[in-house]
This record gives sequence, structure tokens and C-alpha cells, in this order.
Amino acid sequence: MVQILPFEEPIAELDKKIAELETLKGKFDINSEIEIIKRRRNQLLEELCSSLTLAERIQIARHPGRPHIDFYIEQLFSDFTELSGDRLYKEDKAIVAGIGRFEGEPVAVMGHRKGESTKDNLDCNFAMARPEGYRKTQRVMSLAEKFRLPVINFIDTPGAYPGIGAEERGQAEAIASNLFKMSSLKTPIFSIITGEGGSGGALALAVADKVAMLSYSIYGVISPEGCSSILWRSAEHAQEAAKAMKIAAEDLLKLGIIDEIIPEPLGGAHRDKLQTAKNIAVFIREFLKEKKSLKAEKIVKTRYEKLRRIGSNLL
Repeated sequence: MVQILPFEEPIAELDKKIAELETLKGKFDINSEIEIIKRRRNQLLEELCSSLTLAERIQIARHPGRPHIDFYIEQLFSDFTELSGDRLYKEDKAIVAGIGRFEGEPVAVMGHRKGESTKDNLDCNFAMARPEGYRKTQRVMSLAEKFRLPVINFIDTPGAYPGIGAEERGQAEAIASNLFKMSSLKTPIFSIITGEGGSGGALALAVADKVAMLSYSIYGVISPEGCSSILWRSAEHAQEAAKAMKIAAEDLLKLGIIDEIIPEPLGGAHRDKLQTAKNIAVFIREFLKEKKSLKAEKIVKTRYEKLRRIGSNLL
């Protein structure tokens, strides 16, 4: 069953009525009644979305029904071949990486994987990558650089896995190596935050020529709960922390941390996954058109200048 967020309950009631009436369409002429309820549902949804609190936006960003990388790969890329393992230790299912085609153009695709069920999420560690996951992305990025393939990243993680084993195998070094690798990669990089962009686990795939966010996604140096636990020794101040960190897309665009906001369907990506994928496709298409003719030296220089400008509007 689809999870209903607390503020979505009035919408869910109308959706239920619409579904019940749809089953009677063959027996009665009730099209006009259905349209009236649909208009009321859409109007109510617009009203709710225009007054969302930051807490509610975080709930949307973390919604379990939100589309994940496997869905985007299926909808946006053809001939996708997943590449597994880091050639050093093992495979990490929290990260997907491979080669495919976007509208016929070869690209490298990678990102965090979340499951559709508790079992799936346990299998991919709730999208919390270990060092071998990030080292796998480095391997695929090197391959992309060799063959001049643009890199498309999908970011959706609460953060890198903080377990003892991950730390023993060099979690911090793996993330730092990714930052170094991406800063000088001689091929275009487009990173999209599709849900939750948490801490270094997200940043490890976000050093890019262009960083975009879906409109209800969030992106921060730490989770609001983690920040609250550090500053107040309790998670009760998570919303106060979230507001101070400015993790919403509009705030990050003003700060120059991200470059674009990709609109989501009314109510969030979980309400219309296909339309969300279509919206993302528009931005990928524009990015590839803009970058594919640039020489490697120009790409690296422009990326460096972009990174140096972050925060300059605050001075």
C-alpha cells in the first residue's frame, strides 16, 4: 500500500472516492461527478502544496514511494549495462553504476540505490554506500573519461555508511578520492539530487559541472536529526536544525550550491513518477547539448571556476 503522509490524508479520501466511482463507470453515467471530485482534489492539492512546511517537504523527500534510480534507468536510458565491484574488495549494492544510452547518446550512469520493500532496502543498505561503492564509481568514471562519455549521477542517500567495517576499509579516503577524481574529470558531469542528499555520502557524487535538485528534495551537510543530536543532544530540534542549514532547493539555489531546480508534479514525485522522469529528461537533454562539444581542458577549467564561485555571493 502507498504510504499516506499526514498532510495528504484529505487528498487520500478524495482519491478513494474517485477510485470507487471509477469502478461504477460501466454501469452508470457518472463522468461529470468524477470530474467534479478530481477538480476538487487538484484544487485542494494546490492549496496544500503552496503552504508546505519544511518538515512536510522533508517527508516528501523521504517518501518510500518516491522514484529511485532503477526506475529512472528504466525510463530514461536504453541498453544499460550495470558494472559491478570495485576490483579491490567487493560489490556494494547501495551504488548502481554502468553504461547506457540517453536518446541514443552513450553515457555513464551511477547513483544511490534504494529498495521498494524492507527486504530490498536491507539488501542495498538503505542507499548508504560503503567504501567499495564509491571506489566502484571511480572505476566507472575512469572508464567514462577514457571514452569521453558524459556522467549522469542520481543522488538519494541519508549519508555514507558509518559502520566499523566501512571505517576500517577507508570510508573517508574513498569519499575524498571521489571529490578529487570528479574535480578534474575530463568529461562532463551532471548530478541530480532526487530525494535526500545527505552529508559526504551525497557530496561524493555531487562535484559536477551542473548540480540540479528535484523541487521537493533536500541536500545538507548532515541530516536534521543528526545536527540536532550534536547541537542539542537530542533529535527533538531537528526542524530548527533543518531551517538553519537551509536544505531546501530554493535556499541552495540562492546560495549557489546548486545550479537548477527540476520541477516535480503537484504533490511530489511519488504522485506521478513518469512525469518526474520526463521532467528530468528535459534537463539531461539540455545539459548534453550544452557540454558535448566542449574540449576536455575547457570542461575542467569551467568546473574549477564554478566550484570557486560557491559562497562568493555571501561575501
